[in-house]
Amino acid sequence: MHARFHVPDAERTGDVVALPHEEAQHLIRVLRLKVGAAVRVFNGRGAAFDAVVSAVTKAGAQVRIGAGCEAAAEAHVAVTLAQAVLKGDKMDEVVRDAVMMGVAAIQPMVTTRSEVTLASIDRGHRQARWQRIAVSSAKQCGRAVVPAILEPRAFEAVAASLADMTLRGPGLMFVEPSSSADALSLADLDATPPRETTVMVGPEGGWTPEEIERASTVGRLVTLGSRTLRADAMALVALTALFTLWREL
Repeated sequence: MHARFHVPDAERTGDVVALPHEEAQHLIRVLRLKVGAAVRVFNGRGAAFDAVVSAVTKAGAQVRIGAGCEAAAEAHVAVTLAQAVLKGDKMDEVVRDAVMMGVAAIQPMVTTRSEVTLASIDRGHRQARWQRIAVSSAKQCGRAVVPAILEPRAFEAVAASLADMTLRGPGLMFVEPSSSADALSLADLDATPPRETTVMVGPEGGWTPEEIERASTVGRLVTLGSRTLRADAMALVALTALFTLWREL
């Protein structure tokens, strides 16, 4: 199996393009590939190519773009995962798994019970970190598309974006089984796949009643039966269940 590299400048067969710094260092220092090595590259926007390493120096590496090649198929339903930011490194795992599952974008958000703030996310340059994780996950799972990690926002701003259709809609908020009498079991959802949707997953402390009420005005409340799952597992389970319902898996 050829090594895969994210090369945003890969556009046309025959072009010689430089790898981004981190990708070049992986090629040079980790894989120790030489000139002439066959690799595959993708530009993160849906195009993938066979390629050959054409230059390797201490400073970087270049590849010559060959013929286009197939990548993992994208989901027919464009899903934005609106995930309440989790503490520690748990959000890293959510991003990795969501990209692997096939989401189109990830919207980090801060809710009432989140244990992080927008300011701390900015200070820690976490959006950039999550974008790097998205690239790594796309490389691993064979996608040619790297989902965008959107600018972190407060819950109310996310709800407002759903209301005015700035985010993909309609929204689906996953809630605890006892949180609302209006919540539908996943089994009761219409199995007809939408073109796009936003899936909202809450923090470790769960949603507040006010957040649930607000979300009910811009989407549907959904439960996964009678089980209450960990916040760091919820996105993966919810996406798996939805993609199975929509016959994406």
